[in-house]
Amino acid sequence: MTTKAATHDEAAPIGGRIWTPFTAVLAVLVILLVVVLGVRFVRGIGAVTNLNDGYPWGLWIAWDVVIGSALGASGFTVAFTTYILNRGKYHPIVRPALLTALFGYAMAGASVVFDVGRYWDMWHVFMPRYAQLNSVLFEVAVCIAAYTVVLFIEFLPVVLEKFGMAKAHQKLDKALFFFIAIGVLLPTMHQSSLGSMLIVFGPQIDPIYQTKALPVLFLVSTIGMGLAAVTIEGSVTALALRRPLERELLAKLMKVGQGLTAIFLLVRFTDLAVRGQLPAIFEIRTLTILFWIETALFATPIVLLLGKGGTQPRRFFIAAMSMAIAGILYRLDAYLVAYDTGAGWHYFPSMGELVVTIGLVAAEILGFIIAIRVLPVLPKMGRTRTAPATETH
Repeated sequence: MTTKAATHDEAAPIGGRIWTPFTAVLAVLVILLVVVLGVRFVRGIGAVTNLNDGYPWGLWIAWDVVIGSALGASGFTVAFTTYILNRGKYHPIVRPALLTALFGYAMAGASVVFDVGRYWDMWHVFMPRYAQLNSVLFEVAVCIAAYTVVLFIEFLPVVLEKFGMAKAHQKLDKALFFFIAIGVLLPTMHQSSLGSMLIVFGPQIDPIYQTKALPVLFLVSTIGMGLAAVTIEGSVTALALRRPLERELLAKLMKVGQGLTAIFLLVRFTDLAVRGQLPAIFEIRTLTILFWIETALFATPIVLLLGKGGTQPRRFFIAAMSMAIAGILYRLDAYLVAYDTGAGWHYFPSMGELVVTIGLVAAEILGFIIAIRVLPVLPKMGRTRTAPATETH
């Protein structure tokens, strides 16, 4: 006896003008990004960044890689819910989630290329003779690269559908379950390892943030950020394009996010208590102020989503924004503010680093707009659905 979920959610390009005043501004930001990167690759990374021997990583790693890939977790969280847990009702948000994830991980991969000094030697990572199997950085690099490829493959049916390549689509569908499974596994590995990276730095990370629980904290908050990204994308798209809001689905996703933020706070404060660091969070300094802002933001979804009121679009949108910003701030604080390599070393992002980061975000938004206008990503207006059906053989 086997069970099969059958859903019917047709997608279609939304059409419309690609070039508008808004997309023109995005294009200008992307052009500035290209100009700064031109200087970076001609004159070296020191020409456009404030990185130094004390701070070998900065905004491009903390924001573009660590945060960008976390927001891109929307792909594996929704794929896990829809395909692994067999919740076919979430199918309408799978393609937008995969697209968001694809852009997030593409940005993360590109940022690594921008940030590595000897970028021409990056191919060494993928050569077995250079493999450093005990390196956390090696695991993160390989997993992020592999997952980006998996995301391209998972999103490929959208492109094949657009160009009417039915036979290729059918063949890919037969093997897609394998890539979905890999796509669920890989992010859990490298997202937790992004926390493990900080453990390696020992006392250079402030005791409030330095803990062996970092892999768990990073993974749990990553899943929450992925759910938040899906909710924000779905809400903004519905409002901007005047489309129906997937209210029920997004509200249920945020209920899961509510539970995850509760787990995050429980693990974090339990860990602080066990390590005897609770008194430290009450000291008046920049890092503790940021710590309490994070805590308030993480707690907001828990409160907002209580009871039936949590299904209201305004509430779950604010909860999603709070959850995403909390995860962003937690990563920025852990990777930059709590990171201290000793007296004499200081870091603040240069204008070049800011231009590249803003330009990458603009490129993501512009790419998403173009994709939904020309590719079948979003469900058709007025589509019909059938509930998951059970077939017995």
